[in-house]
Parts: sequence; C-alpha cells; structure tokens
Amino acid sequence: MYGLLSRGRSFENRRNLCRTGSGVAHGFLGGIPAIAPTLLTLTACKAKNGITHDERVRRTQELFETLAAGDQTPWKKYFGDDCMYFDEKGRNMNKAALVADISPLPTGYSGTIKVVKPQSHIERNAAIMSYDMDETETVFRQDTTARYHATDTWMRRNGHWQIVAGQVLRYHEDPAHGKVDGTKFSGYVGTYELATGNRLTISVDGKKLCRQRGDQPKALLIPEPTDIFFFAKGRKVASCFGTPITGKWMHQSTGEITRM
Repeated sequence: MYGLLSRGRSFENRRNLCRTGSGVAHGFLGGIPAIAPTLLTLTACKAKNGITHDERVRRTQELFETLAAGDQTPWKKYFGDDCMYFDEKGRNMNKAALVADISPLPTGYSGTIKVVKPQSHIERNAAIMSYDMDETETVFRQDTTARYHATDTWMRRNGHWQIVAGQVLRYHEDPAHGKVDGTKFSGYVGTYELATGNRLTISVDGKKLCRQRGDQPKALLIPEPTDIFFFAKGRKVASCFGTPITGKWMHQSTGEITRM
C-alpha cells in the first residue's frame, strides 16, 4: 500500500530495520508516510527474537525452583555451552561442572530460593540481569536463611537467549542472638593459648562476656546457642566453649585452643 518494501527495499534492508529500528525517517515515498508497516516490522522482530525483563526473571526463578529436586533440565537449557560461572563458594565452573553440581537435597533437607529486586540492562543481542536471592532452608525441622546477590549475562545467538556468564556473592549477616545464662559466664573466664605466645583472654564485664587478644581492645562476645559466641560483624569467626573431662577448652574456626 505504502510501497516501503516493494520499492527499493531488499531483504538485507529489512533485516537491518529489525536490528536498528531505522526507516521511519526515510519512510516517505510519494508523500505517503510508511510508519505503519515499519511498526509492524519492528513488532514482528521483537516477538520473534526479543526477550523481556519479565521473561528473564521467570527463567531465572525456574532455575532455582528446580534446585531442591536436583532437576538439571533448565540449567542445560538456559546456560550456553561455553558459559563461565562463579558461585558463592569461589568456584569457577564451566557448564559441565555447573550442571553436575545440581543434585537433590539430602533426606531431611528442604528449601526454596526466591528471586527479588531484579534489575536489567538490555542491548540488541545482550542483556545483563542483577538480582538478590532469598533462601530458606530447613534441615531436620531447623529453619535457616541466607541472602545472595547474582549477576547474569545473557546473549542471543542463533535466535536463542542463554546465560554466558554468571557470578554469585553471599551477603554475610550476623546470626540471630541466642539466650544464655549469664551466671555461667564465670566458667568461661580465663586465658587460652592457640600457640606459644598467641593468647586470648576471656573476661566478664558486668553482664557481658568479652574477648581480648594481646594488647588489642576488648570485643564483645555475642551469644548464639549455649556455649557458642561470635564476635565482630560479619561472623567470620565463632568461639565454641566446652567442658571435656580434663578441663575447659575453647574451639575457634582456626582450630582448638587449650585453656592455660
């Protein structure tokens, strides 16, 4: 009707139109605007090859909904054969290693992961999506939670969108505070030695239990369950006290410490 495709427009020009969206400014032949066929062409291109933000969120949520059951199908489908994946444990995996890592949770375990706060940046053949993940895991009726942040790079190749790179980081948060009997704090007081000259002093300050290494300032020990304390924010180290037959001891993430 308007002559846009029949008068001088080759197939290559139409393909460029899909890629760039150009043609509206030049779409006047014989004084008749060619806007309508241009819009129809662009719509057809998007419907065939485009991917929306919501669709990427749906696919990503599908990946994590299959983790508990160990279903590898969507992971094989949505990840490129040449992908790079860096998980929250610091592992660098290719597709084969990533898919092999997907296995059912052990008996007594269950959990869910929900994709939240997704953000996207979309180009013609590439899209980057960044999002948080809220994880809830139940281990023998004990509930635990964790939060992660992930960034995935999607690429369109041969008409298909797949993830070619992904990275996951974990948010480190303090655990919930536990309840302990403060009258028992005196049983933890003392000096502990990890190695010769490397000593840690545990003391009571009012109703608080504190730790001090050498000449460093005192740090508050915050209770978790009974006999377990963590210090500083981020919980990179926890101190566990016990009472074996031969006397008191303290175990730290770096190893066992003997009380002097």
